[in-house]
Amino acid sequence: MADTVYGDVSYSFPEEMKRGSVIGNIAKDLGLDVNRLSVRKARINTEGNRKKYCDINLNTGDLTVAERIDREGLCGKKTVCVIKQELVLQNPLESHRINMNVQDVNDNSPIFKKDVIKLEIGESAVKGSRFLLEEAHDADIGTNSVQSYSISQNEHFTLSVSSKAGGRVYCELLLDKELDREKEQEVSLILTAVDGGTPPRSGTVAIHVTVLDANDNAPVFGQSVYKVSLPENSPLDAVVATVSATDADYGVNGEVSYEFSHVSENDLATFSLDPYSGKIILVGSLDYEEETAFELQLQATDGLGLVSFATVMIDIIDINDNAPIILIDTLYSPVPENVPLSTEVGIINVQDRDADNNGQVHCSLQQNVPFKLVPSIKNYYSLVTTGELDRELISDYNITITATDEGSPPLSSSKTIHLAVADVNDNPPVFEEQVYSAHVKENNKPGSSVCTVAATDSDWRQNGTVVYSLLPSDVSGAPVSSFVSINGDTGVVHAVRSFDYEQFKSFKVLVLARDNGSPPLSSNVTVSVFISDENDNSPQILYPSPEGNSFMTEMVPKAAQSGSLVSKVIAVDADSGQNAWLSYHIVKATDPGLFTIGEHSGEIRTQRDISESDSTKQNLIVSVKDNGQPSLSATCAVYLLISDNLAEIPELKDMSYDESSSKLTFYLIIALVSVSTFFLTFIIIILAVRFCHRRKPRLLFDGAVAIPSAYLPPNYAEVEGAGTLRSTYNYDAYLTTGSRTSDFKFVTSYSEGTLPADLTLKKTQMSVDDLEGLCTTNHSQVWPLIFMSC
Repeated sequence: MADTVYGDVSYSFPEEMKRGSVIGNIAKDLGLDVNRLSVRKARINTEGNRKKYCDINLNTGDLTVAERIDREGLCGKKTVCVIKQELVLQNPLESHRINMNVQDVNDNSPIFKKDVIKLEIGESAVKGSRFLLEEAHDADIGTNSVQSYSISQNEHFTLSVSSKAGGRVYCELLLDKELDREKEQEVSLILTAVDGGTPPRSGTVAIHVTVLDANDNAPVFGQSVYKVSLPENSPLDAVVATVSATDADYGVNGEVSYEFSHVSENDLATFSLDPYSGKIILVGSLDYEEETAFELQLQATDGLGLVSFATVMIDIIDINDNAPIILIDTLYSPVPENVPLSTEVGIINVQDRDADNNGQVHCSLQQNVPFKLVPSIKNYYSLVTTGELDRELISDYNITITATDEGSPPLSSSKTIHLAVADVNDNPPVFEEQVYSAHVKENNKPGSSVCTVAATDSDWRQNGTVVYSLLPSDVSGAPVSSFVSINGDTGVVHAVRSFDYEQFKSFKVLVLARDNGSPPLSSNVTVSVFISDENDNSPQILYPSPEGNSFMTEMVPKAAQSGSLVSKVIAVDADSGQNAWLSYHIVKATDPGLFTIGEHSGEIRTQRDISESDSTKQNLIVSVKDNGQPSLSATCAVYLLISDNLAEIPELKDMSYDESSSKLTFYLIIALVSVSTFFLTFIIIILAVRFCHRRKPRLLFDGAVAIPSAYLPPNYAEVEGAGTLRSTYNYDAYLTTGSRTSDFKFVTSYSEGTLPADLTLKKTQMSVDDLEGLCTTNHSQVWPLIFMSC
């Protein structure tokens, strides 16, 4: 911002103009744009004057009279009466000094101090004797002051009018014809004083002359002009000066008395004069800022009325008795927090009524505020920023301005201004946590609370109001809004639907926090939702088939010893964790003490050796339970035949397949038998010679009993070590001889995994040994053990 001080502009105009009278068009004289006066806040400031005598019309640019202007009241007898005013404009800051020369108007008539001038003239006075008369006082100056005197017509006296230095006119009574007291003891005259105004004004006074014996000496002052310097803080009753006049006459004619001649009422209220000693005493307070000098007119009168005059000039010495005054001219509050450096936020005006060094002022601010004062024009300062403002750190400032003058001792004053900082949307919402995690149990109720996110914004009001929403995304191909919703005001995340742990175990949601600023600011956070498993799935038995329209029978050799593996129940649970830990129990058996089942493996083994008294058919009801709370279970039936030869079981000889069985199953069985027969025949031919000495039935092959994929539940999840089915599980298979239908029995477990998904048969060295043993048998056909019936 450029600050400019321009030259003075002066106007001369008569006093006593009416309020509102136009002095001149200051806008035109200074070359200012009238249309911008209001925008630039044009105004008149005073300089050392208490009253504002003029004003500016912002519409026309005219300088008009604001107060009554009385030249005599303002300047007294000063030749030049100048009122100093100041025109101040802003944007940019600019000032012009206005000097207004007030011209005198003849609005005062000459007046005499006394109504009657009494003279006592001795009869001894000779022709041509002069008698100085009291001057008439006219408050006007120049030609409007007293210019001439005249006297009424008489036979004894004429009037002599003369001018003193400085233009003052005085008159003397000139004795034109000697007085004769015996003829005339008193003479009455009329003295008229006329000023030079148009029209002229006049004043009169009566002169009463008493004829006395001779008093031919008037009092004489020691100095015609007395000069005195007086500090403005002088105490009351202090003697300012002492004047002295002497009279050469004797007795009453030589007795001198003193009095003020022509002084104003203000002077009479400030000073008093002792009529006998001539001491001028201070009776009123002095103020250099109100009056810098006094001029007192004194007269000395002897006992018979002869007078002489003197002037006392009193100069007032300035004392540093006025502290600086701090005025806030302009203050821009609140200030936006994003204002650039060196931005002007206020204009400060500092005044000190003292003179010279006592009136020189320096301004300063307290420490630790991002502002400084930059001197502008004259006694103006600009308050500007020196650092960045941040409302979130400091929302307002109390700035203390201190002004100190250069007097001795210096005086100072302080003023505190309150400056508020306006908020700007410069802070995005900040979440209380970088990542949110929520754990929700499956099968939750729709509308239930998942978690609560919270973000704060350090801005104010709408800039700090946070609204929450979900960012668009997909979860398993479905929009995230179909899974959860969020309360825009509270940040509470609600479930839109019930979750199923077996469908998905977790998903992520992006939550957006946006404020209401302009433009709005936002931030987002990831909410990870983890679904906790509930025990809502019962165990599913893969083997044997739990379906009621089929059964699976397994052969147990009569020679099976205690601890022999005869079968295995295989089950899975779609749940996870302890909800999927399975335990196996035999709840019902044909012979409860014959078989046992591994609680965690599901392996069915003999508890004792099989005896001849044991029933050939053994039925077991197995219950599979999970470890959930509450526990869920499933049951299946296991059918066992204790026999070394299928021919021993009449029921199996007559068993035929139902014509309504699936053709596909029939074809598969034929294909399996054909391939197996061909393969076994080939192996037997090659190895028969070597193993013909063996009589005990040998292992033909280790069959890999496969569980078709149709047995696996769709929601089955592999959980290592959780008690469910693992990837592979192998068994040794034994065949018996002596019947048209071969027997298939599980006796040992390799425990290397789950059943493979295909129906591959693995050839081992054990199978070769078993083939050699077939040389001693009487049967050449091998049939699968598993019979399917509707």
